[in-house]
Amino acid sequence: MQKIILFVFLLFVAETASAQKTYIQCGKLIDGTSPAAQTQITIVVEGKTIVDIQKGYTSGTGTDKVVNLQNKTVMPGLIDCHVHLESQFNKNSAIQGFTLTDADVAYQASVFAKRTLMAGFTTVRDLGGTGVNISLRKAIRQGLVDGPRVITAGRAISASGGHMDPSDGFRDDAFSHRPGPDEGVADGKDELIKAVRLQFKRGSDVIKIASTGGVLDLSEDGSGAQFSIDEIKAVVETAKDYGLKVACHAHGAEGIRRAILGGVTSIEHGTFMDDEDIKLAKQYGTWYVPTIIAGKSVADSARIPGFFPPVIARKALEIGPQIQQTFTRAYKAGVKIAFGTDAGVYAHGKNYIEFQYMVEGGMTPMEAIKSATSSAADLLGMSSKIGSIASGKSADIVAVDGDPLLDIKAMKNVSFIMKEGKIYSL
Repeated sequence: MQKIILFVFLLFVAETASAQKTYIQCGKLIDGTSPAAQTQITIVVEGKTIVDIQKGYTSGTGTDKVVNLQNKTVMPGLIDCHVHLESQFNKNSAIQGFTLTDADVAYQASVFAKRTLMAGFTTVRDLGGTGVNISLRKAIRQGLVDGPRVITAGRAISASGGHMDPSDGFRDDAFSHRPGPDEGVADGKDELIKAVRLQFKRGSDVIKIASTGGVLDLSEDGSGAQFSIDEIKAVVETAKDYGLKVACHAHGAEGIRRAILGGVTSIEHGTFMDDEDIKLAKQYGTWYVPTIIAGKSVADSARIPGFFPPVIARKALEIGPQIQQTFTRAYKAGVKIAFGTDAGVYAHGKNYIEFQYMVEGGMTPMEAIKSATSSAADLLGMSSKIGSIASGKSADIVAVDGDPLLDIKAMKNVSFIMKEGKIYSL
């Protein structure tokens, strides 16, 4: 009889514990979809999920937890659609590519992931590394490492001599073999199909290609087109077979045009996007992820003597300052824009600066915040789970001191972070 009573008691305790809710009292709420902020709202969280949105300040029962954010602005967990969590560029990055082991990269990636989460970004799309990013995603999911939800491309893919070719600028005999699809270097439709399949096999969530060269490689020119439309279509069709979207790094206008016509989901950077590209992006519904902060950051670094090799410094000064102007043109034309920073090119944890540059470029503060919430979730195909504060969505919630709708710089002041119902900062 005593055993039965004990069992019933333990069952009651377990049920009571599981039924406990968290009541988050919001002084001001930006829900990610509404055109204006709401005031005096309570978000009710149970487990990992938002279960109710209530007007006024409510507190549940005596067993429930209350979080008082009545003097803060609350919003959905932020989403950065373009990061590189494995690294952080510095003047020694070139040599580190030959000296750091995967274990070294993994340790520093865990630090960068935590730093990103603590800046209020509860979801990121990692667009290319060595493949350690896939292991990092797994470790975060398993609770071994604190970090944002990671959607990762594993290794990015480019043509020989392209942005992801590690042998750019080196002697032909400097490497033991010519980099191929295994390393993300692929030429022609057959190799590109293989490269996509390898990334899927290794666990990538998205495919990242480069249809032009880039800034931070040793090639002479970062703007020329490097894939044909048919090659890009082969990538997109193969990725689609596996249920994956395709993000495309592109600086030059022709490479952007080919990528849009080839069917990619998003253009990353888009530095020299011209009027035809903008028209096509609207026609095809292609997303644009500007990464303004990356352009400004590399241009600033290029002015420091010796920070970059001369070829990179030249490209950084040519390309970097242009991105914000392109963003303004694309925004005014009505191209779909999602928030992305290229974190890793600049210091992780400073993602919030992109909001300031977007507002400088013409967006309203609300539009900038939506680009990192509901719009970003739409790009990722995750609108049913993240990107807004609504019943049934994941309990990814952040709060800032101040009012970012009056001063966007308040996005720096993140003081509350919840991801999947777990509080990381209060």
